[in-house]
Amino acid sequence: MFMPNLYSIWFENAALDHIADDSSICELFRMTRGSRSEHPPDMPWLDVDQAVLIAVNEYAGDDVALALDYRTDAADPRVVASDIWTDSPQISWRAVTPTFTDLLTALQDASSTLSELDIPQEWR
Repeated sequence: MFMPNLYSIWFENAALDHIADDSSICELFRMTRGSRSEHPPDMPWLDVDQAVLIAVNEYAGDDVALALDYRTDAADPRVVASDIWTDSPQISWRAVTPTFTDLLTALQDASSTLSELDIPQEWR
């Protein structure tokens, strides 16, 4: 679910920092700090120093997340998502859209499509 406020964003990203600093689990989640690496990490790794979580799973253990990945553009970062299914048991990070603007456009298009369908308002 998308985080509803700045406190939620801060809270979830603090957890991201802890994962990146814990050598026993950062390998599993493919998260690291580029500032501590000789070579900056690339996909399927997430550079915690240059990422901000914007959506996370509702239930612990689902291991689903969306993040803004500023390695590509400081003004309009790409959007990446965690992927536990492709290379299990490790989580990989995959590009969802090349930019945050593209994600917002896709969500707007999906919203417009829903409004054209005969779907009850409470289901949207």
